Amino acid sequence: MNAEPAANDSTPATAPAQPDLDAMLAAAQAPGATPAVEGQRCGVIAIVGKPNVGKSTLLNALVGQKISITSRKAQTTRHRITGIRTQGATQFIFVDTPGFQTRHATALNKSLNKTVMGAIGDVDLILFVVEAGSFTLADAKVLSLFKPGIPTLLIANKLDNVHRRAEIAPWLRDMQERHPFAEFVPMSAKNKGDIGRLYGICEKYLPEAPWWYAADELTDRSEKFLASETVREKLFRFTGDELPYTSTVIIDKFEEEKSKVHKRMIRIAATIVVERDSHKAMIIGDKGERLKRIGTETRQELEKLMDAKVFLELWVKVRSGWADDEARVRSFGYE
Repeated sequence: MNAEPAANDSTPATAPAQPDLDAMLAAAQAPGATPAVEGQRCGVIAIVGKPNVGKSTLLNALVGQKISITSRKAQTTRHRITGIRTQGATQFIFVDTPGFQTRHATALNKSLNKTVMGAIGDVDLILFVVEAGSFTLADAKVLSLFKPGIPTLLIANKLDNVHRRAEIAPWLRDMQERHPFAEFVPMSAKNKGDIGRLYGICEKYLPEAPWWYAADELTDRSEKFLASETVREKLFRFTGDELPYTSTVIIDKFEEEKSKVHKRMIRIAATIVVERDSHKAMIIGDKGERLKRIGTETRQELEKLMDAKVFLELWVKVRSGWADDEARVRSFGYE
């Protein structure tokens, strides 16, 4: 058998002809102007970019709560994740997408790219996320997907990693020639002030429309989905670059039970699917310690997210070649 029980752990503005760095940075430090329009605004904003440029970190910051997993490992996000934030009369519906895949044409990567294409086809605004000062071939391939007519903001993320700001000016001029961006937004997704200003910028591009969700909703994804993603995040975090990104997580059981002690009690059984026996051994670790740690940290985070007592059981199974099997990719929940 390939299964291994793990831990059962219960404990539209036009860009200037010549971008001026000082003016842009000064504008980035001024509060965004809210349109003086009566009634509600609501619109869909796609967060798009190559793998590992900070899209999920940006989504979580915009929503104000962690709903999309993050990792230093590229290609972490695999699904279209919707984050919702309502401020004043405006409801922002953010869509985090997988990083567009250009390296390997597996069935999984084709599915991820289909998700990206679907997300940018019918939105009110696109946030094109790149690392400030950098533009690679992978960035160019993502940019080539954008359809004319949808306003696009260039999100020059990780500005805090740029030590000499003067070097950004020629890069901004070059970016202006690549695409008619509506606005340039130099920022850091980890800076609360930058996130606040981004709301004001995005709001101008959203139509007057009734809200799609209740004011207190943060995502359209289920707790079951969040459980699967949280296990996968901890999996990547504790295996680093050793484990191929093709590993996935399947939720076998997600049941809420009555409890005389806890306000909520949830039992979860999940299977980590890998492609090789060596990957399975890597996850389990010496005497099962790594898998136990993955389970413990997953449970602790889920208890905070769900405000519940969580009992979590993890298993590991080998399914060779699943990432290049279209039927199996679909059966594992990928579109």
